[in-house]
Parts: sequence; structure tokens; C-alpha cells
Amino acid sequence: MRNNGPNKIHIIGSVGSGKTTLAKLISKERSIPYYELDNVVWERTESGDIRRGDEQRDNLLQTMITKQTWIIEGSHHKWVSASFAAADVIIFLNTNYRTRQRRIIKRFLLQKLTIEKAHYKPTWQIFCSMFKWNKTFEYESKQEIIEMLHPYGEKVIVLKDNHLSLLPSWMITNKD
Repeated sequence: MRNNGPNKIHIIGSVGSGKTTLAKLISKERSIPYYELDNVVWERTESGDIRRGDEQRDNLLQTMITKQTWIIEGSHHKWVSASFAAADVIIFLNTNYRTRQRRIIKRFLLQKLTIEKAHYKPTWQIFCSMFKWNKTFEYESKQEIIEMLHPYGEKVIVLKDNHLSLLPSWMITNKD
């Protein structure tokens, strides 16, 4: 099967914007692997997460973007310009602030009830941090990201939510 849509997709947005959900949906639809930037920043171990050094983190990102197909998702923006440049499409999830707050609460509850898997231990401290990160995104990072994405023009798609139906059909269709 030949893939006629984009093969390298970067999804960026705040915590709770729906990045991982959208990455999983596109990955399943297009048979393209997806990578979470949090797993690039953090080495996941049984005894807890260990932050990687900048050089190791950047090398992991470089390894990912040299592959023929990928979906990279995360809220990180200051060190991912190589991914933006290599992407065929950049999806900026500009989800409503209050929607993100509700999703943070829902995620935390589902993780505490072990209904939803987490790559980290869902503690009260992380839960509170997510609200802080969401606010920082809304009032600082969002504008920085918009400015960073400006040079990429037509390959940027801005969505208000993470539903596949909001994407252009050429983004998700596999054709022989």
C-alpha cells in the first residue's frame, strides 16, 4: 500500500489539548508510528522518571525525524525546531482553555482509578502542575509557538479540537 498523505506529522498543543489522542487516531488510520515527546525528555524507569540531558534528548529526537514515517506529539516547542522543519504537516491543537482543564481532571481521575494508563505516577503534585502548565501555555507558550510556526506557512494546520473529522481527508486517507 502506498501512502499518499503526509508521512511526517508533528502535533503540538497544551496538556489536555488532545495531542496523544489525535496521534493515536492518525497512527491507527495511517499505520504510522507515533512518539510522545515526554518520553524523549524523560527516561522511564521502575524507580521513577529521570530527565535526560539536552544532548541525549536532542539525539533521540534526531533519530526519530530521520525515519521515513512518524508522528511526534508534545507540548515542547523550544527545542523541537528540527522536527517542525522535517515535518510534512504540523498540527497545532489550539483547544479551548476550559476544555483542557476538564480533560486534565478527567485524565487524573481515570488514571487514579487505573482505567487509563499513565507513563508517570499520577500524583496530586503532577495534577496541580498540569493546571500550571496549561495556564503557562495559554498566556505564554501559545504565542511563542504561533511565532515559531509562522515560517512553516501552508504546512501548519490549526485545529480547535482533536477529532479526525476536522482534518482534511488527504491527511488520513491511505490510497493504493
